[in-house]
Amino acid sequence: MNKRQTGAAYEEQAARWLALQGYQIVERNYRCRQGEIDLIVRDGTYLVFAEVKYRRGGQAGHPAEAVDIHKQRKIFRAAACYCYERRVPENQACRFDVVSILGGRIEHIKNAFQMQG
Repeated sequence: MNKRQTGAAYEEQAARWLALQGYQIVERNYRCRQGEIDLIVRDGTYLVFAEVKYRRGGQAGHPAEAVDIHKQRKIFRAAACYCYERRVPENQACRFDVVSILGGRIEHIKNAFQMQG
């Protein structure tokens, strides 16, 4: 499997796991010029933009560590593009989560980061 296929497999695993937790999958692999969002889901009243990160082992660090400030900015810009394209109301509560998969263990970090104006 190449990197893209591996990423797609773990994004699918994360989507299934989130669905089992009661999240509604809205969209997968949203892309625009500003970036990409792995999963867009609903959690009650929240529209959640979720980044999925996988590591086979811990030698490269925790998967969530890969979502640095540069990646966060790209996700935020892509989310803004999504909201504009889909005409999401301005008062819609949004959240940025990270789903990390280390080996076979899934960890969901709710509200992993916020963007300051």
